[in-house]
Order: sequence, then structure tokens, then C-alpha cells
Amino acid sequence: MSTNVENPSSSMDTVKWLLAVVLLAGAVVGNYMYADISVLTRAIGVVVAVGAALGIAATTEKGRTFIAFAKESRIEVRKVVWPTRQETTHTTFIVMAATVVMALILWGLDGILFRAVGFLTGLTL
Repeated sequence: MSTNVENPSSSMDTVKWLLAVVLLAGAVVGNYMYADISVLTRAIGVVVAVGAALGIAATTEKGRTFIAFAKESRIEVRKVVWPTRQETTHTTFIVMAATVVMALILWGLDGILFRAVGFLTGLTL
């Protein structure tokens, strides 16, 4: 038996998401409706509207979860040991050489099979 416990903030989260979507839609519509106003003014208005929408979305439960995930991801990226330029260059050349060798092998195999099928069927191009 499962019980669903509804968070008291879930209805408020819905309102916040709706407000964020309305702000984003308003930014898009306002940018087109006020085409006669300077581009700088419209760009500032869009940036402010998007910033407000992101700020409102960040106060929701999913927004807080996303921010925590982003912070943890940033910490994990800092732990990665990135290859040096020399290691990257050597690996790139190895991959390129392996690709050329495989291409030559497949080209030769294709030629052999083409001739074998042509010999067996009597068809030539």
C-alpha cells in the first residue's frame, strides 16, 4: 500500500512555474510587439524577464534540486584529471592512424569481394 504525501509547496510550485512561463512568453511577445523600440532596450527587457523567470523557477523544489545538481557537477568536474596537450595530440594521431589502417583493410576487402562476386557471377563493370 502506498500513500502519496503531497507537499504543501507543490501547489505554490505550480503557480511559480506558471509565472515563469508567462514571463518567458511575455519576453518573446514583447520583443516582437515593440519592434520599433531600440534593440538595446528590447534586449535589456528580455534579459530582465528571463532573469526574473529563472529566479522564480529557482525557488521551486525542482529548481533547488537542479541548482544542487549543478553545484555537485561543478565539484566533480574539478576532480577530473584532464590530459595534457601532448597526450591529447599523441592520442589523436593514434586514432587517425588506426582509422587509416582500417580504411585500407576495408577497401582491400571490398576489392577482393567485388572481384570474387564478379568472377562467380560472370558480371563485370
